[in-house]
Amino acid sequence: LNRLVSIKVLRPEFTCDEDFIQRFRREAQAIASLSHPNIVSIYDVGWEDNVHYLVIEYIEGDNLKNFIRAQGTIPTERAVEIARQISDALQHAHENNIVHRDIKPQNILITREGRAKLTDFGIAKEATTATLTQTDTIVGSVHYISPEQARGETAGPRSDIYSLGIVLYEMVTGALPFQGETPIGVALKHIREAPPRPSSLNPAVSPTLEHIIARAMAKNAVERYETARQLSLDLDKVAKPVFQKAVKADTDDEFATRVLPTVTRGNLPSQPAAVPAPVQNNPGRRRTAWLWAALVALGLLAAGVAAFQFYINVPEIQMPAVEGKTQEEAKSELVAKGIKEKNIQITLRAHPTVQTDRVISQDPPAQTSIKVTRTVTLTVSQGPEQRDVPDVVGYSLSDARIKISQSELNVVEPQQEIYSDEYPQGVVADQDPEPNTKLSRGSGVTLYVSKGPQPVDVQVPDLAGKTVEQARSELDKVKLKLDDNFTKASSAAYLEGQIISQSPDKGTAVVEGSTVKVTVSNGPGPSPRTYRVEFRVKDDDKTHEVKIVVNDVRGSNTVYVNTEQPGKKVTKDIQCYGKAEVQVYIDNELFSKKTIE
Repeated sequence: LNRLVSIKVLRPEFTCDEDFIQRFRREAQAIASLSHPNIVSIYDVGWEDNVHYLVIEYIEGDNLKNFIRAQGTIPTERAVEIARQISDALQHAHENNIVHRDIKPQNILITREGRAKLTDFGIAKEATTATLTQTDTIVGSVHYISPEQARGETAGPRSDIYSLGIVLYEMVTGALPFQGETPIGVALKHIREAPPRPSSLNPAVSPTLEHIIARAMAKNAVERYETARQLSLDLDKVAKPVFQKAVKADTDDEFATRVLPTVTRGNLPSQPAAVPAPVQNNPGRRRTAWLWAALVALGLLAAGVAAFQFYINVPEIQMPAVEGKTQEEAKSELVAKGIKEKNIQITLRAHPTVQTDRVISQDPPAQTSIKVTRTVTLTVSQGPEQRDVPDVVGYSLSDARIKISQSELNVVEPQQEIYSDEYPQGVVADQDPEPNTKLSRGSGVTLYVSKGPQPVDVQVPDLAGKTVEQARSELDKVKLKLDDNFTKASSAAYLEGQIISQSPDKGTAVVEGSTVKVTVSNGPGPSPRTYRVEFRVKDDDKTHEVKIVVNDVRGSNTVYVNTEQPGKKVTKDIQCYGKAEVQVYIDNELFSKKTIE
């Protein structure tokens, strides 16, 4: 066709990514179904040698983002016209069940002739598709996404309207309404915060245009424009004020005033056609009707002159600045200026930062010259919007954060930790305030996260002389743990493999689950010593059961058992290792004991 075109190619690193390929083809299908002067046309789509491409209309010009960067702000008249054209493009797309979902200045091209064209339907989907927005996924550029997209909910036509509202905001102010250090931070601001008023950044923004932007950017999708056509019509009203020049009368209008030529005999036809004789009316009655008509006209003229005279004689005042004042302060100041109280209308609206009963905005704006008879509208704050605190007890901390964020509230940092017999560790065991309490939007909720059951204090047992396995068994009995990273040391008092020392010491009170560190002997241990035990059996004509027990580093060992005659003297040499205690039992009763150092 001998014309310039643009070729859009999918980058090589995405050719193995089926999701990106589907998005690429989806753009082709989306644009191919649309035909509109404000939408970039598509001519062909295909792939060859694993290269996926689109052949689209070539646009001589630049994208809107670069225009904003270069100019700072776009003149309001031009910004309104660009937004109106994109509204028309969106209306056409929405009528074809296509939701763009990525409206931003980078995707709006401005031709050399000044026409705005919408492009890059790369993440568009048909509005009838069940999976319009993937669960827990934010689709779209974060500075321009709608609150419902930020929450991972379904994006519909009104989501595109919200994004276009942000683009219009950026055009007339040169700034984005929401900034943040992270994408998540920006997304949360879309959900929770109100943007600065455009007129506070650019006084050239009229109250009407500011109202249009605010409605397009309403947090609740229901409060936005229902269709892009409605937005376009309102923008058209801004571009074309109500008071326009009078339209020139049509010269063929049968009711337009005109001069007719004088009728003379020469004007008459030589052979006049026969005409029926006119019905004769009463001349006196006709003159009376004309008289009454003249009197009515004169009366209306006089009334109009009087009304005009009254209007021009109504005093004018400079509208005072009452924003930030209480409702009564504002009304008193307006009445003092000459405005009647009946002409002061109050509109109540929630506001995240303006205190209750303070004026948020005024119409007409401050310093505007107005007649004292004009109606003045004051928008008065009802305080921050109220939200119901959700019940998150029993939720994991991460799930509780999500649920609280969805209610447009915040989690107080850091969280508190408490012991709980009911909820396992890491689960929210309590919250403040209680569920269903009303809180201002953005307020904090304190979470109390379970640390598990309240631990019980236990005493550390004596582990000296025990093997590692014996020590582990002893500690298990009192719900303590042995640190497996024990150290080893030489010892002359304990045999190899026996515990020399411990930390905490025996008898120390610690909470259940605590860990005990030990030091284990790697020898050589004590040398054996011989000790002589001597005693006499009771002389009572009875035989007696005799037992000798040695307690030393080897443990408790019975070294002698025998039945002895009454009155017999028993002598026995025994061996012990290190410090030892020798016990003598007669008939299973302790007869004597001796400590050997």
